[in-house]
Amino acid sequence: MDIIPIILSGGSGTRLWPLSRKLYPKQLLPLVNDHTLLQDTILRVKQMPDVAENVVVVCNEDHRFLVAEQLRQIDVKSEAIILEPEGRNTAPALTLAALVAQTKDGNKIMLVMPADHVIQDVVAFETAIKIGAELAEQDHIATFGVVPDCAETGYGYIQKGEGLGSSGAFTIRRFVEKPDAETAQAYLDSGDYLWNSGMFMLKPSVWLKHLEQLQPDILKYCEQAYKKGSRDRDFYRVDETAFLSSPSDSIDYAIMEKLTGQSDGLASVIPLQADWSDVGAFAALWDIGEKDSQGNVVRGDVVAFDVNNSMLISETRLVAGVGIDNMVVIETADAVLVADKDKVQNVKQVVDWLKQQQREEHLIHRQVFRPWGSYEGIDVGERHQVKHITVNPGAALSLQLHHHRAEHWIVVSGTAKVTRGEETFIVSENESTYIPLGTKHRLENPGTIPLDMIEVQSGSYLGEDDIVRFDDQYGRVK
Repeated sequence: MDIIPIILSGGSGTRLWPLSRKLYPKQLLPLVNDHTLLQDTILRVKQMPDVAENVVVVCNEDHRFLVAEQLRQIDVKSEAIILEPEGRNTAPALTLAALVAQTKDGNKIMLVMPADHVIQDVVAFETAIKIGAELAEQDHIATFGVVPDCAETGYGYIQKGEGLGSSGAFTIRRFVEKPDAETAQAYLDSGDYLWNSGMFMLKPSVWLKHLEQLQPDILKYCEQAYKKGSRDRDFYRVDETAFLSSPSDSIDYAIMEKLTGQSDGLASVIPLQADWSDVGAFAALWDIGEKDSQGNVVRGDVVAFDVNNSMLISETRLVAGVGIDNMVVIETADAVLVADKDKVQNVKQVVDWLKQQQREEHLIHRQVFRPWGSYEGIDVGERHQVKHITVNPGAALSLQLHHHRAEHWIVVSGTAKVTRGEETFIVSENESTYIPLGTKHRLENPGTIPLDMIEVQSGSYLGEDDIVRFDDQYGRVK
């Protein structure tokens, strides 16, 4: 049997702010090792038996180039990177993936995984996948329930029903929402409840059949969105109007809960003990992190004296901790978080406040990634802005102009090929050039090393939306 990995990469990771931002969420960050969570999700199943070579990824359109680049870095090809114009929860996302998978073979088995989970015992996970594949072959929708080791209030739970033969799987009696502490303890004590992992195994044909019976509107609008969509380079861009007409619903609410409590076991759960975490907050990241002799997880330029059971992460500056316990300190270029480790679930309140104040710290980091490279703000004033720009080898920015600003470019290292009006010329290391307001221009890196340069903008308006594109190799001309 062929198992198709389906990666749902739509989360925003607000409880891991300031590391995670809307335009650079947690699944795209290397939070546990040198690979990002998205890369780890793919790599942990790629070497398993019967797993197809290509993957299907469903992600937000804003993340498309980051996702494509991260797949390229680990030499993984995609059957499709499906772009959602706006998140509609997991049921429509899975429906789009099922429509792609069905074009190959509707009887293949989808292994559906969120992109932001950590699973450290891969052998145990592989064993559970084998059970899931056997159940999916029998037209079940199998989910994985993590065997709880504490009375966790941050997860939903699944109550086991009857055992399904010798498989080790169970029917599902019911799904329950995140409980209070007392209820969570009762669930743990009973031994009948598992954490809801949000991972599934099923045939695309089975998913689409249940949708037709139970959620026809989701199926109708997702089919329209898929059929009216178009392929763009590595991506499949669905029709926006049709997709946004689909009801927003989760896999559990849309289908699974409606199949529970039945003796046929069409909705089944496989207990999973594989050191699983959804890395939902910094406390979870501390739990799985490598700790020093004082129980601290430390990363970056950090010095700690009389610090215990804490997490200290530095991205750009020295962070010094003295006499603290059970704390989380996260330093980034534009924001610092200091929180009690037992209360880090409430970081979302900070993100909500930033949105209300229309501040950008919830949206982007100081370093902003683009398909051609990245830029980082260095200084900003009323009529000027300074950026450090890095252009990848062989990459090019769009042919564009600005109505409200002029730009000065200074090459620090590498070589720049500059188009300015009707002329094209080379700017080498320690040389500079000037782009007048209203002039068509393009910046390219013709070399084999990254191009680093300083850009000084001056003018009456310096926003990123003051760009008129005429030509772009990444399909961003509207």
